[in-house]
Amino acid sequence: MPGPLSHVRVLDLSRIMAGPWCGQILADLGADVIKVERLGEGDDTRRWGPPFLKDSDGEATKEAGYYLSVNRGKRSVELDLKSEEGRAVVKALAAESDILLENFKTGTLDRMGLGYEDLKAVNPKLIYCSITGFGLTGPMAGDAAYDFMIQGMGGLMSVTGGPDGTPGGGPQKVGVPIVDIMTGMYAAIGVLSALTNRDQTGKGDHIDLAMLDVSVAMLANQAMNYLVSGNEPVRRGNRHPNIQPQNVYPVKDGYIVLAVGNDGQFRKFAEVIGQPALADDPKFSTNAARVENLEELEGLLIKALSTGSIDHWVSSFAAAGVPSGPINTVGRVFDEPQVQHREMLRDIPHPLSGSVKQVVSPLNFANAPLAFDRAPPLLGEHTEEVLQALGLKETQQ
Repeated sequence: MPGPLSHVRVLDLSRIMAGPWCGQILADLGADVIKVERLGEGDDTRRWGPPFLKDSDGEATKEAGYYLSVNRGKRSVELDLKSEEGRAVVKALAAESDILLENFKTGTLDRMGLGYEDLKAVNPKLIYCSITGFGLTGPMAGDAAYDFMIQGMGGLMSVTGGPDGTPGGGPQKVGVPIVDIMTGMYAAIGVLSALTNRDQTGKGDHIDLAMLDVSVAMLANQAMNYLVSGNEPVRRGNRHPNIQPQNVYPVKDGYIVLAVGNDGQFRKFAEVIGQPALADDPKFSTNAARVENLEELEGLLIKALSTGSIDHWVSSFAAAGVPSGPINTVGRVFDEPQVQHREMLRDIPHPLSGSVKQVVSPLNFANAPLAFDRAPPLLGEHTEEVLQALGLKETQQ
């Protein structure tokens, strides 16, 4: 498989989302990612349906959509890690791997003899990434975690959703498992950084990555607003806390997203809606003034925008260089001409359904193009192939 990581082997002992998301990123980049799954059970997400992929006869398979979203490009090996034989296979694979991903509860792999120190003895250059809910140290190190609860604990839900007292107001989670996804991305950054450092030092490393830490890091400008002012950020719905006008606005046939980012864009925006004087009004001429006088400004904007359609405003603002767009359903996202041009949706051959649609990596390399030709694997699809390469028999699982 081509790609900038075609020389790298990854041993993926993780399941659910955060670790597998990292593994899929590395697989998309060309790494040989071997996904180790529980014998006879596999990754939990294989059962997280419906929906399930339909086979070539239109019948539902055991391949859940959730699983298919995060395991492209890997090879699946079934192992019983409770057996000596299974653990021996993991050690043999670790000896030939560059990176290991795991998200077992803290201490579990140590008790199995598969912790960092155990595998470092087998392969001193191994980069071992432990992904947990709360980290390998601290009072909650042994606790289990899921994305939803971490979005709450880490503060994201305190700034996501409508204001209290408004219709539908209250804390809301993000519509995708954003902490899992971002943890997977941080994991990819971490292991690739360690890989580069290994080139200089000849040594592997152990990365301790916690979902709660990631959620706190993701507070970004909201955290800094609090640290600078001492004022707790609040839920503002779709309003941006620092830049205006940025919100969802009603128009004739629905809603548009408006994201004016600076004073120059606001001047162009005011011209498009036929009210150029707004850009010279001291109450609105600067971003700080617009934030201070937002209620008055929004009243004017809602009235002006209600006169046109989605297509009218989106095309008019685009022509003027003002960022705006429709609120697409997931289905309409894939109808967007720009998304189609970028080939973000691909069909990959699949042994049960003939092909499976995949939302592919957004990374594009001029000199090391990515290939998307390996579907999310069936449970144990590559067990025999991988064990034979190690000189082992499949009965040694």
